[in-house]
Amino acid sequence: MAAVIAIVIFVAAYILIASEKIPRTGVALGGAALMLLFHITDAEKAFFSEETGVDWNVIFLLLGMMVIVSVLRQTGVFEYVAIWAAKRARGKPYRLMVMLVLITAVASALLDNVTTVLLIAPVTFLVCERLGLKVIPYLIAEVMASNIGGTATLVGDPPNIIIASKGGLSFNDFLVNLAPLVVGLMIVYCLLCRWLFRSAFTYDEERAAAVMKLNEREAITDRRLLWQGLSVLTLVVLAFVLHPVLHYEPSIVALLGAGLLVAATKVTTEDALREVEWPTLVFFAGLFVMVGGLVETGVIGDISKAAADATQGKLGVATMLLLGASAALSAIVDNIPYVATMSPIVADLVHQQPAGDGHVLWWALALGADLGGNATAVGASANVVVLGIAARNGTPISFWTFTKYGLIVTTITVALCIPYLWLRYL
Repeated sequence: MAAVIAIVIFVAAYILIASEKIPRTGVALGGAALMLLFHITDAEKAFFSEETGVDWNVIFLLLGMMVIVSVLRQTGVFEYVAIWAAKRARGKPYRLMVMLVLITAVASALLDNVTTVLLIAPVTFLVCERLGLKVIPYLIAEVMASNIGGTATLVGDPPNIIIASKGGLSFNDFLVNLAPLVVGLMIVYCLLCRWLFRSAFTYDEERAAAVMKLNEREAITDRRLLWQGLSVLTLVVLAFVLHPVLHYEPSIVALLGAGLLVAATKVTTEDALREVEWPTLVFFAGLFVMVGGLVETGVIGDISKAAADATQGKLGVATMLLLGASAALSAIVDNIPYVATMSPIVADLVHQQPAGDGHVLWWALALGADLGGNATAVGASANVVVLGIAARNGTPISFWTFTKYGLIVTTITVALCIPYLWLRYL
């Protein structure tokens, strides 16, 4: 009975989020409250359990990076990058999109994709304003590029960190096995953007000429604060990359960086916290509790086990089914709790295979979860963050606007993974 109630609550909340008749933060909080009200979960499991509760690492990672971005915004560095990018693209809309998409993808492989979109979104608003372009297509293109690019490395997407931990995989394992595919996917994606967002490529010759005359260096308003901010950000990035050595969670690193930046600069705490996307953080908390209810009642586990049983021990079938099922389920629920639930099952499947052969299942899980996150507005953490930033800046992106592009991108990128996995591993 508890499982039925949990499914009803989650499905109803998902429909309301998709309909956008009620603010998504309110829906997530309401759904979480109902999960607690009907004893689907309890306070201890909702707030303190690693498997079924709020993922505080994600919440505090976002909070810390939002504070760092807030401080950097006051230096004029985003205006600098916006003018620089517009000039290098010579004001051409498609060329600009390709440039921003590639920057986002590369950065997402080194940082996590949430941090990347937090840094690139302010630049996008500024450069689109300068060139008179619609910002929504650029934001959507960038967040999808962040999810694709983040697939390449262990630190690029939060699900990869979970997979590495459960599978005993290293940074180099991800780089060798997934990075070549991601490079190919990004080439295809850049070409795909030309068709998907063709209506947004309106060239304004006068605005482009005006931008070409600008001096980007004049955009920097506080050089001392800029160097302080960039120094802290560099330390934070290094700590992210050195996670396997330092063993500090990304959330701890982000909070330490934010605290150091506020303490060491003239920026007040009020100013640093003013730009934090509080509704987005609350939405994540509510979403985690709702998904935790599905995990607690065994709904997600049952679906995963059914998929595993359907393979009948055949590695090729298991790989393709895992890829497709992960992409489909990650489109519906955030890919972080999905991977946390699925990884023990995949570990069992890997152990049933001859030594070394089963590792392809980890790559299928990573690709399905990471790329499947592009399918809908709530499929990946980066998607939710960008929607929150867009709404805060007065250009809200609807659930269906994002999803109509996301379904196409996900279908094509996941389909391209099939021959790669088959030819290289099977």
